[in-house]
Amino acid sequence: MGMTLTQKILAAHAGLESVTAGQLINAKLDIVLGNDITTPVAVNEFKKAGFDKVFDKDRVAIVLDHFVPNKDIKAAEQSKQCREFACSHCVSHFYDVGKMGIEHALLPEQGVVTAGDCIIGADSHTCTYGALGAFSTGVGSTDMAAGMATGTAWFKVPSSIKFILKNKLPSNCSGKDVILTIIGMIGVDGALYKSMEFTGDGVASLSMDDRLCICNMAIEAGAKNGIFPVDEVTKAYMNGRCERPPVVYEADADAEYEKVFDIDLSEIVPTVACPHLPENTHPASELSDIKIDQVVIGSCTNGRMEDMETAYRILNGNKVADGVRCIIIPGTMQILRECVENGYYTAFIDAGAVVSTPTCGPCLGGYMGILAAGERCIATTNRNFVGRMGHVESEVYLASPATAAASALTGYITEPKEV
Repeated sequence: MGMTLTQKILAAHAGLESVTAGQLINAKLDIVLGNDITTPVAVNEFKKAGFDKVFDKDRVAIVLDHFVPNKDIKAAEQSKQCREFACSHCVSHFYDVGKMGIEHALLPEQGVVTAGDCIIGADSHTCTYGALGAFSTGVGSTDMAAGMATGTAWFKVPSSIKFILKNKLPSNCSGKDVILTIIGMIGVDGALYKSMEFTGDGVASLSMDDRLCICNMAIEAGAKNGIFPVDEVTKAYMNGRCERPPVVYEADADAEYEKVFDIDLSEIVPTVACPHLPENTHPASELSDIKIDQVVIGSCTNGRMEDMETAYRILNGNKVADGVRCIIIPGTMQILRECVENGYYTAFIDAGAVVSTPTCGPCLGGYMGILAAGERCIATTNRNFVGRMGHVESEVYLASPATAAASALTGYITEPKEV
């Protein structure tokens, strides 16, 4: 029996000729990731277990992004602990104020992750890196501690679901609409501990930013990971960027999949996930009577350059509706710089939006956009659980940057035109 793409990577990292779904393996890790919330817990466990050094200072990444610049004393103490640990262990991939970005936008941009990698991160959206043809998944802080010390992790090999993509997206849709549509189809547990493998002729029409967004939200369907094959788009993105040579794996023709879904990209429409689950999806065109108070464009899902460009095309020369707070958050300092150099910041400010330094901030109800009781936000973030962005009586609607920006101009959820 053949292996899926995910199984090929796991077998190679476990030093095995083959693996099968459900098999327990111990795999070597290429990158271990933590952030300013999860790393302090991992550091405490690291010390408690008696470890005194990391397995490889070049393969541990610590990104301060959730509450940085620090929002309060607790956040400052957490960041201080991360800084001290990174310094004492000479961690080369340490990103603080001025160099940091939202971790899952930053690591691909900086070439820290590459095709064929096996990656764990103490953040659930670590599954993002599957867009590069890597196996990446979120773990707890204890697993991060063990990974930092040993360079290995235990996994149960996941079975896979194949999504065959064909044709290309309409101009007013993006990867966010694709993954919201899929989650709406299969549910938030529809891929529980499965690998979501995206393939088909339609993959070639998706940009790298689209793919990163799609894999980012695989966890919202319960998946262990999401993954795309390495094609010319992937290779062009990695060329001259990655610090290690990529290793390209391909699924076997006779690989076994639990389910197969055919997705016609040309039939995707601007899609919104209504409160309080990402599976509660509806076409944006059916929600035009829903008034909003806040718009957030950013996060590890949609804070990349294409997302900023989409927001610019819609907001440029227009005005955010009265009574709407529009918050735009570039995913990294490099993206921020490009926005400034391209004149996007001026356009955003002229439109009545506010622009932030890179941060996860409002996505997890941290800061930079907390909702009060009864308020509604349309956001390009990835979760809309009860109280996710603030008060338990607030509401979050998940959407693409195009839908979010179009809604900012009207004050109501609005289907975007061609962008």
